[in-house]
Amino acid sequence: MTPKRIDCRGLACPAPVLKTKEALDQGGTDPITVLVDNEAAKENVRRFLSRNGYQVTVQADGETIVVEGSRDGAQACEIFVPEPNEAEDARVLVLVGTQRMGSGDDTLGEKLMENFLGTLQEMGPALWRLVFLNAGVTFTVDDSPVLNVLQDLEKAGVHILVCGTCLSHFGLLERKKVGETTNMLDIVTSLQLADRVISFT
Repeated sequence: MTPKRIDCRGLACPAPVLKTKEALDQGGTDPITVLVDNEAAKENVRRFLSRNGYQVTVQADGETIVVEGSRDGAQACEIFVPEPNEAEDARVLVLVGTQRMGSGDDTLGEKLMENFLGTLQEMGPALWRLVFLNAGVTFTVDDSPVLNVLQDLEKAGVHILVCGTCLSHFGLLERKKVGETTNMLDIVTSLQLADRVISFT
C-alpha cells in the first residue's frame, strides 16, 4: 500500500471530501493523511474515511488539523448514502435554506416555517430526509423553537443533514443538537436519490 498525503487547507466544502475521494478512487492508498484547517472539513473527511473502512485519528498541529486513516486491505470508495426505510413508497426530501416561509411579513414567515417544520411528522413514512443549509441550520441548534420536533423525527428514522460550512459561517458548529454535520457532496447525492424534493430556499 502507498501512503498518501493531501493538503486541503484553505479549501471550501466539498473540496476536501472530493480530493479525499479522488485519492481513494485511485486505489492502493493506505495510510492516508488529509490536512484541513476548519472543523467542518475535519468532520466531513473523518466521516468519509470512516465509512470507507478506515480507522481514523485526528490531531491538531497549530492551525492545521491532521486527519489520518488506515485500514487492512483495499476497498472500493463509495459516497455515503444512507438507505431509506423499506416501508417508504416514495422518498421525500425537504430542503430548508431559510428561516421563514414566503414573503411580505418576516415575523409571520418565521412563524409559518416553525409551524411547517412542526407539522412534518404528519407526512409519515414518506418523509425520508431533511436537509438544512444557509440560515436554515439555525433550526438545528440548542435554542431552536423546533428542536424537540426535529429530534423526534430523527429518532423515528428521518435522516437529517446539516451543512457544516453553513454552521461554521454562522458560528454554530458547537451548538448543533440534531442531525448529521455534512457536506455539499452528500447533499447533492441526496437530491439525486430523492423521489420528490420540497424546497424552501
